[in-house]
Amino acid sequence: MPKAEPFERHTERYEGWFEEHEAAYQSELEALRRLVPTTGYGIEIGVGSARFAAPLGMQVGIDPAEKMLEYARERGIEVVKGVAEFLPFEDGTFDTALIVTTICFVDDIPQTLTEAARVLRPDGALVIGYIDKNSPVGERYRETQAQNPFYRDAVFVSTEELVDALEAVGFTDFEFVQTIYDWPGDIEGSEPIESGYGDGSFVGIRATR
Repeated sequence: MPKAEPFERHTERYEGWFEEHEAAYQSELEALRRLVPTTGYGIEIGVGSARFAAPLGMQVGIDPAEKMLEYARERGIEVVKGVAEFLPFEDGTFDTALIVTTICFVDDIPQTLTEAARVLRPDGALVIGYIDKNSPVGERYRETQAQNPFYRDAVFVSTEELVDALEAVGFTDFEFVQTIYDWPGDIEGSEPIESGYGDGSFVGIRATR
């Protein structure tokens, strides 16, 4: 799992990003808070260190990087080691499935979304947060990804591509939010959070069936 390896080796660097870019992190968190249900049983797929799962009320997290799971466990998440494409849960286990930034690191996006749909109850919600590849930040990440250990093997997606993939596995209703209009290192305060997509670099989708 080469995409997980940098997260094992550079865990402290990953954690440090959130400390150094607090305003950007809080803006992303607040955007997702508008989409994530406040009740029910939830999982974050690709939980990492639970920087999103814990404040957004997820109970369970799955990730292939053991060092990340140590942080997630400390933040109160019930952790499982595994990958997004093969979730070790029964059909219809969760009310909410959350995927934040992980979508660009999985090996198989269609299989990841199929598995997310499978473990959701029929009226459950899938919430995905990601950097749109066609946005200013997405384009800059792509231009410099060879120099970044986390993004070196990432495959960025556009909102249109993701919606097509979600529709292919049976999701029919979508709600969008967007934020992050500047380079994260230049953000000093809360970024605006707006509905829709196409302007903000960080996009959130809530998908239901």
